Amino acid sequence: MAKPSLTPELAARFAGIALGHVRREYPNKPDHTLAGPQDAQTPSQLHPVFYGSYDWHSCVHSYWMLARLLRLFPEMPVAADIRALFDEQFVAEKIAVECAYLAAPTARGFKRPYGWGWLLKLAEELALHDDRRRSERLRPLAEIFAQRFRDFLPLATYPVRVGTHFNTAFGLRMAMDYAVVTGDRDLAALLGETGRRWYGADVDCPAWGEPSGDDFQSSALIEAECMRRLLPAEEFLPWLERFLPRIAQREPATLFRPATVTDRSDGKIAHLDGLNLSRAWCWRALASALPADDARRAVAEEAADRHLAAGMPHIAGDYMGEHWLASFAVLALEA
Repeated sequence: MAKPSLTPELAARFAGIALGHVRREYPNKPDHTLAGPQDAQTPSQLHPVFYGSYDWHSCVHSYWMLARLLRLFPEMPVAADIRALFDEQFVAEKIAVECAYLAAPTARGFKRPYGWGWLLKLAEELALHDDRRRSERLRPLAEIFAQRFRDFLPLATYPVRVGTHFNTAFGLRMAMDYAVVTGDRDLAALLGETGRRWYGADVDCPAWGEPSGDDFQSSALIEAECMRRLLPAEEFLPWLERFLPRIAQREPATLFRPATVTDRSDGKIAHLDGLNLSRAWCWRALASALPADDARRAVAEEAADRHLAAGMPHIAGDYMGEHWLASFAVLALEA
């Protein structure tokens, strides 16, 4: 049976969903600290590029998805709409306002590390486009977030092992793509050193706390996917054997069982649709790192397919999921 894949039809559907919300300003959940009355502004005043999609980080990764789909399927029916959107939004004046927002002392921890990683992932994707104008315009904002990683990681004694936006493994994993594509060897080295320091000694992960009621990432699987991205294969495979030693036996069992979603109008419960998609992404990526004759590979692929089947029917329908889930579907389908 053919594995689910990112088809032109799915790409057009996902792009249409994102085009419907990246400039939808309300409802909006700002992550914004007011230092005084002058800071009481609308989302589009604070963030003239990334003001839609319910929150800043979802808007960023929706732009990433649009950029990715445009590069993969440049002839799809909505390609012209995506190009027009990018030409309107990725302009120096608007990027400058996004940069200025980050200069405020109250914005030091803004979107750390989830939004940091996604912004760099967007920058990585635009750097791969033939038309480099948008990449050049986004570069000042990308460099701010790259520098935030450089400044923060040496100070971060401990990782954050939750299944939500604060998970540090996710941030490292996404930032590494940017570091590799832009040739930033120092950043790549820092990301690798941090991953080894935070996770290198981890063994026999029980995953007993998964899933919690608002997870959209598996703290166990995103850690494994992070280390797959950071480490060379000869270092990663022994680490994976220590970290998840019973994959072939489908244990820990919770990592192989898709999450149940009971109310998709509840933003936190709807996170669990994202958990199914992000687990599918991680399982597929981990399977790709295993030798073809390794029994764990088929087990990982089966787990990915089960989670993908659980998540894909619910990409759209309620805005609590619709404003962000398609991005994780693309990650899973492309892994």
